[in-house]
Amino acid sequence: MIGTQIESSESSEGWVPQVLVRRWLWLLAAATWGLMALGSATRVMEAGLACPDWPLCFGQVLPAQQMDLRVFLEWFHRLVAATVGFGVLLLVGMGWWWRAHLPRWLPWGVTAALGLVLWQGILGGLTVTQLLRFDIVTAHLGTGLAFFSLLLTLAVSLMDLSVALSLPQYLPGLSLVSAVTVYGQSLLGGLVASRWAAHQCFLGRELCQVLHWHLLGLIPAMGLVLVVGVQTLRQKRVAPWLGQLGHGVLVMLIVQIGVGVATYQLRLQVEPLTVTHQAVGALLLGMLVVLTVLLQRVTVPPTQTIC
Repeated sequence: MIGTQIESSESSEGWVPQVLVRRWLWLLAAATWGLMALGSATRVMEAGLACPDWPLCFGQVLPAQQMDLRVFLEWFHRLVAATVGFGVLLLVGMGWWWRAHLPRWLPWGVTAALGLVLWQGILGGLTVTQLLRFDIVTAHLGTGLAFFSLLLTLAVSLMDLSVALSLPQYLPGLSLVSAVTVYGQSLLGGLVASRWAAHQCFLGRELCQVLHWHLLGLIPAMGLVLVVGVQTLRQKRVAPWLGQLGHGVLVMLIVQIGVGVATYQLRLQVEPLTVTHQAVGALLLGMLVVLTVLLQRVTVPPTQTIC
């Protein structure tokens, strides 16, 4: 048969901590995705400096008198970010407290996540104090995407998989390359946004080259994701869930292209479209990360015999 069952090495004592940590990782990943979408909305609404100081807002925890839409966006963005940060502290505590019942790499993995959160907090403060300097804003996005990807990697790595599949040997590597390419394309999009390059170019001024880099980056990113999605979809006879993942990747690609084209044609005048473009891009990256880790875990090496 194509798939062979692999004996699970988990003990009954290790199962409960592993499940709890995994669920907490999924929850943090979902919260991080929402936080990135909220950050995009804050930028699009030009609310990044609505709170002129950091980490407080107008010197207060809750600036009730100054509260308007822009202040609320920036204040709420910081509130959610702080909540995620405390969630990561709890994650680190669980990882080290239950380390005897978890894989050896897990405590170090969650510690790396904490390191990214601390760095992200520093970048968040610099974003305000340096008046939205474009390189800091872009690094802020890049770190957020890296943190999001790490959470997903840890969560999928904790899944109790007991199957080995005969899949094309190139597929895990190709999926990884596509994820890295989409990450790079997201950074280019962040650079376009942080420099307001699209707006400048549409007004006939400058920075058109930055916008064109992002548009040209679409070609390799779209091509790689398309190939990975189609090739994964073709594996549905081996594992139906792989077909579902491949289908999901292709749907996200189509949605992202559609939203991107609409955003461009409407000259970024519809703010929800711009926010959706960033959010769908992050979701596509997340799906590719999940797919890559799953493929790495279930693909049988060429030297292994399939029963």
